[in-house]
Amino acid sequence: MDARLARALWCLYAAAFAALLLAFPASAAASPSPDSPRVLVVEFDNDVNPVTQDYLEDEMHRAERDGFSAVVIEMDTPGGLGSSMREIVKTMLALKVPVVVYVAPPGSSADSAGAVIGQAADVLAMAPQTNIGSSTPISATGGDLGKDLRKKVINDAAAYIAELAREHGRNADAAEAMVRDAANFGAREALAKGVIDVMAPTVPALLEKIDGTKVVPKGIVLHTAGAQVERVEMGFWKRALDVLIDPNIIALMLSLGLVGILVELWNPGLILPGTVGVISLLVGLYGLQVLPVSAAGVLLMLFAAGLFVAEAFIVSHGALALAGAVTFVIGALMLFDPAGDAYQVSVWTAIAIAGTLALLLGFALSRVVKARRNPVEVGVGQMVGGEAVVRRDGWVSVGGELWRARSADGGVLVPGEHVTVEAVEDDLGLVVGSPHPTERA
Repeated sequence: MDARLARALWCLYAAAFAALLLAFPASAAASPSPDSPRVLVVEFDNDVNPVTQDYLEDEMHRAERDGFSAVVIEMDTPGGLGSSMREIVKTMLALKVPVVVYVAPPGSSADSAGAVIGQAADVLAMAPQTNIGSSTPISATGGDLGKDLRKKVINDAAAYIAELAREHGRNADAAEAMVRDAANFGAREALAKGVIDVMAPTVPALLEKIDGTKVVPKGIVLHTAGAQVERVEMGFWKRALDVLIDPNIIALMLSLGLVGILVELWNPGLILPGTVGVISLLVGLYGLQVLPVSAAGVLLMLFAAGLFVAEAFIVSHGALALAGAVTFVIGALMLFDPAGDAYQVSVWTAIAIAGTLALLLGFALSRVVKARRNPVEVGVGQMVGGEAVVRRDGWVSVGGELWRARSADGGVLVPGEHVTVEAVEDDLGLVVGSPHPTERA
């Protein structure tokens, strides 16, 4: 019995060992080779601004640092700040890993600054039913620039985008037309005119098409067929920061900061208004630090705040509050002029905030100041002029409390008599006098 059991166990161990040997090569063959290409796909569906610039640059540097074969920026953008655009372009040109800009998914566009970034890519691709272009510089208010300034700015932008296209083997004239004539091309037209390099419906199809391509001017041959794709999108924190640099949010945060701090100053001990005010002010200042601002706009906003505060001290019957509201609206509309038309405070938002501040700071704070100037209405001083009832000679009742008292004329206090409190002595004794009006009545 023991011998048969031993043989059975031996056969079981042998079978398990054989199965392990057979399975090992299979699993090893199924696992990806460490030398197989890897591609990082960076989703970019936002404006071009300092926050999204930081996001793109971080991911591109990660692709270079971690040895990816290429980085694909999947783009859908209306454009944005020229300063951030140029920093992104500089990073792309200096990067050792190939950069592919892919305008996708269908329905997306790469407009304005996005088109310029696309021309800086080693490979520029588009999905069907997408478009690219409209890169003509405009003024901060969305209108045309002055004649001399327009000529200078457009010539600079046209030369910039044309040089990027030319160095990457694309149609420089068509790229220049995006600036001079605000030209915009659909995917098929862009491919036919040589504005882009390839059209593909999906990322895997794109990687198959560009495999073996030698990118210019880096001189690197792409190996992307069958690549492992790692996709990344902007995280919660970056998206939160992107929301906080909205000009309307910045104006609102600065207003809340002003209100909260003033309420705390006039009502010491109310921790919540001051805390909310400081946090709101810091959030607003962050936005001012990130976006380019107009000095004139900042000065007008500060002057508006001064007018609102002055309303609480000077009786102007609302004139200072009204002047502050008008100044605030003008300052808010001018505040982000250097950032361009995509970063402007809405007129209705500015009016709504200014109106609220005028009502709150012009009326509520003036009421607070008036209340603070009134005599103290708490403590023993409140009893002067009030009614007292004599309980016995030398003692009176005030508000249900028994107080030691003496008559102002030195007379005897008659129990049950209603008298008037004339003074409170230092030892908290009361001086009472003539009968209270209620008794005389």
